[in-house]
Amino acid sequence: MKIFVLNGSPSGDSSITLQTVLYIEQYFADHPAKPEFEILHVGQRIRQYEKDFSSCRESLENADLILFCYPVYTFLVPSQLHRFIELIREHGVELRGKYATQLTTSKHFYDTTAHRFIEDVCADFGMKYVKGLSADMEDLLTEKGRREAVSYFRYVLHAMKKGWHEPLKNPGVPEGVGLKTAGNAAAAGKSSDTRIVIITDLPVSSSGAAGEEMPDASAERLKAMINSFISVSPAACEVVNLREYPFAGGCLGCFRCAADGTCVYKDGFDEFLRNHIQTADAIVYAYTIRDHSMGSRFKMFDDRQFCNGHRTVTMGKPVGYLVDGHLRYEENLKTLMTARAEVGGNFLAGIATDEDDPDREISQLAGTLAYAVSRNFQMPATFYGVGGMKIFRDLIWQMQGLMREDHRFYKEHGFYDFPQKRRARMLGMYLVGSMMQNPVLRKKMGGKMTEGMLMPYKAALKKKK
Repeated sequence: MKIFVLNGSPSGDSSITLQTVLYIEQYFADHPAKPEFEILHVGQRIRQYEKDFSSCRESLENADLILFCYPVYTFLVPSQLHRFIELIREHGVELRGKYATQLTTSKHFYDTTAHRFIEDVCADFGMKYVKGLSADMEDLLTEKGRREAVSYFRYVLHAMKKGWHEPLKNPGVPEGVGLKTAGNAAAAGKSSDTRIVIITDLPVSSSGAAGEEMPDASAERLKAMINSFISVSPAACEVVNLREYPFAGGCLGCFRCAADGTCVYKDGFDEFLRNHIQTADAIVYAYTIRDHSMGSRFKMFDDRQFCNGHRTVTMGKPVGYLVDGHLRYEENLKTLMTARAEVGGNFLAGIATDEDDPDREISQLAGTLAYAVSRNFQMPATFYGVGGMKIFRDLIWQMQGLMREDHRFYKEHGFYDFPQKRRARMLGMYLVGSMMQNPVLRKKMGGKMTEGMLMPYKAALKKKK
């Protein structure tokens, strides 16, 4: 059995995620299926494979199982692995019928959206996907973690033997469903004291850039959406095209920026990000859906923002999206956009698409952004934001010696809201719990428990009145 491992980590052999694959390889060396592992460091050598893809094609086509191995970077796979997936599509590699699975490491911060992304990509290629393993970064160091890794891969081999695979979750866009082009909306009076940055990846020419293909129709639709937004926006708008920025490469996960926020690359992105983009009053992302996401160039932009560490430096600023493509069929992508805004402490003003009525949606988005900026409007986070921030809270607390700027930021903004600090509340709950254990007291209290819980709320209403 030939197993082709796509190591998406830019660290190559030094990848923490890859160590779990190597452990599995050693453990199953004498397995009856005789698994043969071939590892391709796609994250580390992506520039090389952009120039020559021939060796990759041969290994992909000869594989019985393709194993996507990567650390989770900002909700998804690293930009380098994302680009490799685009290369598979661009070179027309036939993967239909092959088995696929994935193995990741993270702190479980939106590993769900990353796994769903790979699962949807495998469905596009007609592959038989077997549920993957999402491990904590330190799991391999524990007996339990090693046992789980072995158990996972044993299941993969068993599923392949039995012909099992996950059912298709994203059936794709039905035939005959079209998109609409934004028209010429009436221009709005501009506010001189409000600035919105529109970040996009429109091709400089119709053929795209750096080998990336973007159909003319998609480019024209997205361009029309951007122009329509600029026309109706009450605020002054500035377009930043990621294809024109001289990125030296994707995030390497080297943690060189942990101490002072300075990136190991010398392309000036960290300063450009802080002094130009993050100084705007609001941010709009404009993109065409590709491979169930925003595309590898946007992913590179997201990953490189790690120069800020885990600091939500744009907290409180509203964001919006202009999306070309059939977003209604992309549940995972919609979740990602919502979660990204909530974790960052940003009000999601809206997502305008070209599916139904782009002019109305764009006009509403522009108006909502202006309203949010003028009134500093914010909405409380749901599970997406609360859960995500609690994961980072614990992570930064443990890594405060390294992530010193993050630690300072979290302290200043009161993010260290550990439950154990609310000692008075805990003692009160112990008291109530003890009372409820007593049958006599429980009978006397009857329905008064709810009344007691409502007392502070009634006091608040009375105070307001």
